[in-house]
Amino acid sequence: MTLDELTTPNVTEAPAVSGERADLLEMLAKHRHFLRFTTRDLTDEQAGLRTTASELCLGGLIKHMTSGERNWGNFILNGPSAMGDFTAMTEADWAQRADEFRMLPGETLAGVLADYAEVSRRTDELVATLPDLGATHPLPKAPWFEADAQWSARRVLMHIIAETAQHAGHADIIRESLDGAKSMG
Repeated sequence: MTLDELTTPNVTEAPAVSGERADLLEMLAKHRHFLRFTTRDLTDEQAGLRTTASELCLGGLIKHMTSGERNWGNFILNGPSAMGDFTAMTEADWAQRADEFRMLPGETLAGVLADYAEVSRRTDELVATLPDLGATHPLPKAPWFEADAQWSARRVLMHIIAETAQHAGHADIIRESLDGAKSMG
């Protein structure tokens, strides 16, 4: 698959659904497109550059979304144990998690985008085939989650959409700071 194919969505690959599930898939596709689009015509080196005061780079944002979407998909299927106990994470665990936000030696933009495409296909398949979008699980223990809260698969999917949209905005700022290219306008 070429870099152009990885940054341009192929909507024909999405599972055939209607109603709420089609709406969820359409929103996911839209925001994923804008996130991927920020990486068009970049080298691996450019994808790893920090262009703002933030620790974020374009390749790292894609990696972060890949990890997050994978983890939330596992949560939908297997509950909080799929994500672990964030309150028990060590300094080394946090350092490893921080690697999600940067391009590491040997990583390529094409590889990062291919991983994201694979996780996206898996999530799309979940949206299309999950028996009940209302099925809930308790959230894992984490300082940023409300204690004893439960989220439905639907709410998790809306969270993935919101995170993707938010990070697409971050990516647009990073790209504009890199070389002036914009996603819109």
